[in-house]
Amino acid sequence: MVLEGNPDVGSPRTSDLQHTRNKGSCLLSSPGEGAQPGEEPIKYGELIVLGCCEEGGEETEAQRGEVTGPRAHSCYNGCLASGDKGRRRSRLALSRRPHANGVKPDVMHHISTPLVSKALSNRGQHSISYTLSRSHSVIVEYTHDSDTDMFQIGRSTENMIDFVVTDTSPGGNAVEGPSAQSTISRYACRILCDRRPPYTARIYAAGFDASSNIFLGVENESNVLQDGSLIDLCGATLLWRTPAGLLRAPTLKQLEAQRQEANAARPQCPVGLSTLAFPSPARGRTAPDKQQPWVYVRCGHVHGYHGWGCRRERGPQERECPLCRLVGPYVPLWLGQEAGLCLDPGPPSHAFAPCGHVCSEKTARYWAQTPLPHGTHAFHAACPFCGAWLTGEHGCVRLIFQGPLD
Repeated sequence: MVLEGNPDVGSPRTSDLQHTRNKGSCLLSSPGEGAQPGEEPIKYGELIVLGCCEEGGEETEAQRGEVTGPRAHSCYNGCLASGDKGRRRSRLALSRRPHANGVKPDVMHHISTPLVSKALSNRGQHSISYTLSRSHSVIVEYTHDSDTDMFQIGRSTENMIDFVVTDTSPGGNAVEGPSAQSTISRYACRILCDRRPPYTARIYAAGFDASSNIFLGVENESNVLQDGSLIDLCGATLLWRTPAGLLRAPTLKQLEAQRQEANAARPQCPVGLSTLAFPSPARGRTAPDKQQPWVYVRCGHVHGYHGWGCRRERGPQERECPLCRLVGPYVPLWLGQEAGLCLDPGPPSHAFAPCGHVCSEKTARYWAQTPLPHGTHAFHAACPFCGAWLTGEHGCVRLIFQGPLD
């Protein structure tokens, strides 16, 4: 499924996504045809894996139903917890290949369904079969297309897959290991990019396997990707960003400048009167340090960490804010570090509830109003940085910092 994007994603104006059906794919950046030595290859766009904690990540305290002290938290917030390695990454750029590898329809055959496997015996011939009934199938042979580049995505680690994606669950662990049940297809989808301007990218359901074949129960359809398109792989969701869209998004340098500016204001814990500071991304996602800001997600009051105020009678994860007496989850604040998920370079003024990832108001309100795929039939708003389901009336909260007393 593809949830069609909007060209205004990444611009100062927030807009809704329109929903349509289908699927999509991606690849690592590589030198393109016509690129001179030392020159950047032509980029078609980038795919970003939306949130979902993995490899050592745990449920948030609010989801788990308990409140404990500071702890580590791993997620797709700019990088995989295990590090971006080879074809398994959190963000991938699709660039023009040195030589075109696209394919296009050539010859169509109508054949009896039981004979399909025998007809698809040429491993060097790309082909797609559609089962129209128990006795009738259509085989479409494909030929080389010098005008397009093809990229494939799926769970398989075979060489024909350019981007390997594994299942993830919001606030939980990635699905790993040979015994894990996966909902992502081994050959989930493929994307074809025009090698000439305007470099249109189109998504097609399913990818070619090691035998250069695709088997589909229904006829395949194409879909043109727009900036902001969401690609549902039934186990992971990807965001498509065009080069033009990325130019409107903030840079990592701008995000770092925001962090330093927020820390320069010397926010204080209103109870402990200690100075708070957002940690540097270079420190990594370890347990929150002594200066880590924490927030009561119902009211937005920001404090330093403390171990009192629990209201077990209201629920094991509930705490009472000492300033306004509202009771709710109490979590550490983490700055969102994936710039491609941000709409503008605005100040980090809002946090998603209940996870505590911080971003600008426009970014927070946009994602809080954007239902993301959950399973095969459901949609639910989620934090784009970690995938935690959003709670509360608005899904995010305005942060209330106290300045230094001096």
